Amino acid sequence: MDMLSVEFHCHTVFSKDSLTSPQKLVDTCRRKGIDRVVVTDHNTIAGARAAQKLDPERVIVGEEIMTTRGEILAAFVTEEIPARLSPQETIRRLREQNAFISVSHPFDSMRSGGWKEEDLLEILPLVDAIEVYNSRCMRPIFNRRAMEFAEKHNVAGTVGSDAHAAFELGRSLVLLEPFEGPDEMRKVIRTAKYQTRWSPPWIHLSSRYATLRKGINFRLDTPKRT
Repeated sequence: MDMLSVEFHCHTVFSKDSLTSPQKLVDTCRRKGIDRVVVTDHNTIAGARAAQKLDPERVIVGEEIMTTRGEILAAFVTEEIPARLSPQETIRRLREQNAFISVSHPFDSMRSGGWKEEDLLEILPLVDAIEVYNSRCMRPIFNRRAMEFAEKHNVAGTVGSDAHAAFELGRSLVLLEPFEGPDEMRKVIRTAKYQTRWSPPWIHLSSRYATLRKGINFRLDTPKRT
């Protein structure tokens, strides 16, 4: 059976630290032969919706949501979830819309979105998977810990490039049996295969540049008080 290649974690210009337009994202996925792409901008689904209009079959609306404990990674989101809710409230709202729920880079202690193990254990029965490999994790041990945790607790895994620039798309892919919608994704996620590739530290300069450029443009565009 042919497997679908899925980019499960990526960003567009609708994230503060990315300059990738929805059109550029879609064009790059088409060129690289990525069958499905879950667009997971920070705390918004606007970019994902814009990309889905360009390629409804390829693009899945997702969101990376900052909770009060760490970041949640969701697919098949129909209603945007605001940031800074508790993990339990965030998950409750996602489950109400039948979204597929994963957990972003759970053991990456160098990011504000990383998790403490006790907090992760508390939500584990409520999620469909955790991210067991993130290309942008600076230290390999963060991904090793995530994979070991998933195996120990028998939880499914997702992987993602966490692409903030278009050239990063496809660095890490989930290979899944054909699926339609979140329920079928839950059924096939247990037999997922992974293609993973680490992103060297210099790649983070692209998101740093995006953040700085947007900050400068914001200051230039803001009317001065007189």
